[in-house]
Amino acid sequence: MPSRSEKAALQTLEVTPLVMRAIRTHMRAHRAELTVTQFRALVFVDRHAGASLSDLGAHIGLSLSAMSKLVDALVERKLVARELDAIDRRRITLTLTARGRSILAQARRATHAALTKTFAPLKPRELDQIDAAMETLRRVFLSERPSRATKRDHHERS
Repeated sequence: MPSRSEKAALQTLEVTPLVMRAIRTHMRAHRAELTVTQFRALVFVDRHAGASLSDLGAHIGLSLSAMSKLVDALVERKLVARELDAIDRRRITLTLTARGRSILAQARRATHAALTKTFAPLKPRELDQIDAAMETLRRVFLSERPSRATKRDHHERS
């Protein structure tokens, strides 16, 4: 019989992909004529403001030259801005523009509305359980996340 932590791990592995599929479906439906890869790039840059082209390429899984072309298109559409890193002037950082943030916000609002409809039939007790579980997951996974400074220091030492 699996332990409680094993059962929680199995449930997380089984349920998280279902939730993420629903979220991705709704987000992609409102991505403002962007390719899925461009949209994923916007989401990454939003979550990791100041990320480099290499950071983004590693996340998306594209070569630096392909990633550079993708970012060129996002810059041309005024969705992403390139800036020199304040500390390392050889490093280019990526940030979302106001227009890029607006497109993401629209997609998130539409996704929030769709998820709200999904959860509407649930009983108050079930909604409270989901809320409590999400808070617990947030705490657990935020405590595991290494800081950007730690990752950068490790990268510079290697």
